[in-house]
Amino acid sequence: MLFLDWTLWRLFPPWRAAWSRRGEQALVPITGQNAKRVLFGAIHLHTGHRVVLMGKRAGGAEARTFFEELRRRYRQAGRLWLWLDRASAHTTSKTLRWAEELRIELVWLPKPWPELNARDQLWKELKRLIAANRQAASIDTLAQEASDWILTLNTQDALRKAGILSPNFWLKNLLHY
Repeated sequence: MLFLDWTLWRLFPPWRAAWSRRGEQALVPITGQNAKRVLFGAIHLHTGHRVVLMGKRAGGAEARTFFEELRRRYRQAGRLWLWLDRASAHTTSKTLRWAEELRIELVWLPKPWPELNARDQLWKELKRLIAANRQAASIDTLAQEASDWILTLNTQDALRKAGILSPNFWLKNLLHY
């Protein structure tokens, strides 16, 4: 069982509240360039294992490529269960057929509730720590930093930051912690 989501990364930094001297505005230097990358990610509900794939778009072809990568990483598993939202990239007929061919069962989360997707919680924390209020040298550098941050978290931190270890986690009855 994996939670899946993608997030858009832009070179232009997301703005967050920041400290500055009294009477002075905090400065966030930017170049005016706004390239983008997309990170597809999944987190295993029980083990906290993470998979991240970087791309330039978030369309159906990229979603199918990510499904292939998940199947490759979990080739020993029988059927994979993916919890994901109904983003258009996930719901195209080609993507649905491909998931079926790869023995991937798609479990749809309600679209307006990102709080239910543990993967979404990791993205939120990641953007706060890696991208907020600063512009990276390049979009590829930023996307690589983001990917590295996700993949180098220890298992306990990944599960905690994703909300899976919370006593209020909505699927806690499926866990064996």
